[in-house]
Amino acid sequence: MNEPLPILRPERARKPDWIRVKAPTSLAFNETRAMMRRLNLNTVCEEAACPNIGECWTKKHATVMILGDVCTRACAFCNVKTGMPRAVDPLEPQHVADAAGELGLEHIVITSVDRDDLKDGGASQFVKVIEAIRKAAPLTTIEILTPDFRNKAEAAVEAIVAARPDVYNHNLETVPRLYPTIRPGARYYASLRLLESVKKLDPSIFTKSGVMTGLGEERLEVHQVMDDMRSAGIDFLTMGQYLQPTPKHAKVMEFTTPKQFEAYAAIARAKGFLLVAASPLTRSSYHAGDDFARMKAARDAQLARVII
Repeated sequence: MNEPLPILRPERARKPDWIRVKAPTSLAFNETRAMMRRLNLNTVCEEAACPNIGECWTKKHATVMILGDVCTRACAFCNVKTGMPRAVDPLEPQHVADAAGELGLEHIVITSVDRDDLKDGGASQFVKVIEAIRKAAPLTTIEILTPDFRNKAEAAVEAIVAARPDVYNHNLETVPRLYPTIRPGARYYASLRLLESVKKLDPSIFTKSGVMTGLGEERLEVHQVMDDMRSAGIDFLTMGQYLQPTPKHAKVMEFTTPKQFEAYAAIARAKGFLLVAASPLTRSSYHAGDDFARMKAARDAQLARVII
């Protein structure tokens, strides 16, 4: 009989070797950072202290964060600043399009802070950014990672879907039981309905969502989230280890091992996701371009089987 895999608790173990990364030092990394500063753009790579920033920026892959760098929410896991945001920058859409052109991106990921202060939650800025990229770099595929547009989701999602991004991502982040402490400003089922509505409005748009492990969730709760996602028609699931950005944020309750991530991925694939990315360092936009190509190929193969 196989013994259960041990849980590595932070108070009894150092950060595991499998989630340690090297500090960024490459010339390409510095060039990417300089360009973002010159175009007055924010990135979630920096603001959320992503552990993959060195690898991604060295490859000149960056996830642009629009609508400023101050969020109106205060999620327990997130390192982005909280407060009253500044006015929306009207030049931002063109600057994002310029960045896509300069970096020569085949695929770009656009995310944002929550902007509960705006009438449309910032949806119109997403639309303008998509339109600017389509004009400046028509061959670049576009992935968006939006907030939940609390109390504004229906109109916001309709407007963004009409602009036709290639991938619509919105992260559920964790299991429903943990929402009051981890994601108190959001509602689990509202986020699910948002993603479901994207598919209903335009089935050709890929939908994507992610969850973090290590916040105190139970294995069967994660399996239920997978079922909920599939019921909402979500194509792509990402899973990664939560890492505490500062002492004031939610604590890491456990470190999920690579083998445990492999087990989660196997379950998710069996449930019918087109694509699954699950590893300690997986993040929403990590390897997003390569994953988009794989997801598109998976759907093409699926459609071919149906036709045959």
